[in-house]
Amino acid sequence: MEEPTQLLQFLMCLFLFNWNSFGSATELDDYSDRPEFKIEGKVFVASKDKEWTYNSRVVVDGGEYLGFVRTDGSFVVHGVPSGSYIVEVINPNYLFEAIRVDITSKGKMRARRVNFLQPSNVKTVNYPLEFRERGQPNYFQKREQWRLTDFLFNPMVLTMIVPLLLIMVLPKLMNAADPDTQKEMQNQMNALNKGPSLPDASELMSSWFSGGSSKKAVKPKASASSKRK
Repeated sequence: MEEPTQLLQFLMCLFLFNWNSFGSATELDDYSDRPEFKIEGKVFVASKDKEWTYNSRVVVDGGEYLGFVRTDGSFVVHGVPSGSYIVEVINPNYLFEAIRVDITSKGKMRARRVNFLQPSNVKTVNYPLEFRERGQPNYFQKREQWRLTDFLFNPMVLTMIVPLLLIMVLPKLMNAADPDTQKEMQNQMNALNKGPSLPDASELMSSWFSGGSSKKAVKPKASASSKRK
């Protein structure tokens, strides 16, 4: 009784294995039927040293497809199906601008600038692609150095120096002024000193706590009988 059961299990496993193999083979056939194209271009660097080509890579969609740069700067990326891809040149010593390449099902190529903020704003570029260096990457931040101007323009220093300069300079300006100007300024100072002075704090407090006794007493009105007399 056990032998037919084991045989049945074996046949079921064999059937499932063949079914999975058939499905994966169908997917591979469908994928292989897709037409593949190649992306071509050239990289331009001002340096005459060709060692930069050994450290350069052409990356399509972040590494899904990879290409290498020849000694003359040209490159070819094979096996790329139709679609829209971002092509970048990676080099540790130079920076390059990325380019988007659109490939139709018939193999027609269109290259345009990458614009993530406004995808509808299409600016086409030449194909085969041309990558030119935009500068060199900065991996380190320059250390700040001490400067005298940083010390002089410090807010704490300004709050101490500016009043001191005013105290030292203003008296000299007053002495160097004309006599008429000095007289006019003296008159203005005297006028300010003659102005109404503030009440004494003790008098103010006593007036508050005295219950209004400082107010003038109101005289009583004369009665009608006194008026007749």
